[in-house]
Amino acid sequence: MDSDFVCVYTHKTLYIVEMLKEVLTDNNIESYVMNKQDSSYHFGSIELYVMPQDEARAKEIILEFDKNRI
Repeated sequence: MDSDFVCVYTHKTLYIVEMLKEVLTDNNIESYVMNKQDSSYHFGSIELYVMPQDEARAKEIILEFDKNRI
């Protein structure tokens, strides 16, 4: 992953981050998932990264995603 990417979302559940990644892909935003959880005890987080030029739009989509998910 390129160091120019910025983290726009963090969650403890992988499938939530993967669903959000698909939503971003559907909106033509390239994103990458970085799983920083411990494999044995599952503490830590999973992070979602996008390019800086997509950050504002991605955050708008994330807000809508979180609002609809609850």
